[in-house]
Amino acid sequence: MTDGWNWRPPQTPPASQGSPWWSDAMSDPWRDPYAPSAVVIPSAPASTGPQPEPVTDPSAPQRSFTPILLICLVTALLAGGLGGTLGFVFATRSGVSGGTALGGAPLTAPSAAQRPPDSLAGVAKQVLPSVVTVRVTGAIGSGFVVSQAGYVITNDHVVEGSDGTMSVSFSDGSSAAATLVGRDPESDIAVIKVSRTNLTPMQFGDSDSIAVGDPVLAFGSPLALVNTVTSGIVSALDRTIQAGEQGGTTRYYAAIQTDAAVNQGNSGGPLVDAAGRVVGVNSVIRSVGGTETEAGNIGLAFAIPFNQARRIAEDIIDTGKARRTVIGAEVSTGGSTGSTGSLGARLRSVEPAGPAAAAGLKAGDTVTKIDGHPLEDGTDLIALVRKYAPGATVSVEYRRGTSTQTASVTLAADAK
Repeated sequence: MTDGWNWRPPQTPPASQGSPWWSDAMSDPWRDPYAPSAVVIPSAPASTGPQPEPVTDPSAPQRSFTPILLICLVTALLAGGLGGTLGFVFATRSGVSGGTALGGAPLTAPSAAQRPPDSLAGVAKQVLPSVVTVRVTGAIGSGFVVSQAGYVITNDHVVEGSDGTMSVSFSDGSSAAATLVGRDPESDIAVIKVSRTNLTPMQFGDSDSIAVGDPVLAFGSPLALVNTVTSGIVSALDRTIQAGEQGGTTRYYAAIQTDAAVNQGNSGGPLVDAAGRVVGVNSVIRSVGGTETEAGNIGLAFAIPFNQARRIAEDIIDTGKARRTVIGAEVSTGGSTGSTGSLGARLRSVEPAGPAAAAGLKAGDTVTKIDGHPLEDGTDLIALVRKYAPGATVSVEYRRGTSTQTASVTLAADAK
């Protein structure tokens, strides 16, 4: 041990004398702390000939790799499942997914062809090919085919103002030119003919056989929305209507009332029963709007009974004009009659050779019922009479003074 005052540089050791263990002593860092360190990788000994094959102990147990493979497989499956679950959770929470999916297996919507024929969809599919949109000088209305020859029934007020030519379009999008065959302003029925054959006509129903509460469908083009179908019920029968513009033709008919939605543009379209048979021609609506442009559906729509419309259309096709059914008397209109304010249609005059006179009615009599239908005023009598065909016989109950009497009246056609 020394305090360093007599420090000397280390002496170089004598050269190796070939000692087998001292041969690397000069580079041993543990021998000389000042010697540089080095990592020495021994080289493989040079081959001097064939090397012996490794020898294994045949009695040593052999290790199987099957458990290791199974462990790796299970670990991979668990990791994959866990990763997928975490990825789905993170994706849905961050809004990446398409949205929340409720329920089980995906639902497949049945096609319209699978609807039963007696369902609403089945009836609509049956009827739509027979419904047309009528376009006249910038106006639009509806109609329906009644023969393969191309005859179409619509409202008179739809074709009013036409120069005789117009066009119609069908539910499949096709269109064709049409011409006016004839019109009857007082009944609000007109017939046009489409320049196309082999059309699909409507099935005809019996408007006298329907009842309040029966389901109905209304077809047409309300507000130019073509191929529109609405549903409802028969709300009332023989609802007497007096319609028409001031100074124009006054129209009277005993209408079918329905709550099916009907709007401007539905005019002339068919009202059909649950079997798809036409029972009425949609014509007018009751509205709370102050003007025609403000009028809209409030569940009060009225259709001309098809039996009446069919008869008038056949007259127009056969003769160019329609016969008007009359009772042969003039009546007071506008409310209750008589000094007592009692209800009924008071006869102001009776034609000497007319149906009423032939049945024994006289001027001053008040008709209170026709075929059992109560009358409030003269409008009801006019509208109900025009529902019947000329030659029909109806029962009439009337009041003369203080007595009530009945009579059978055979209605006739107007001489015009």
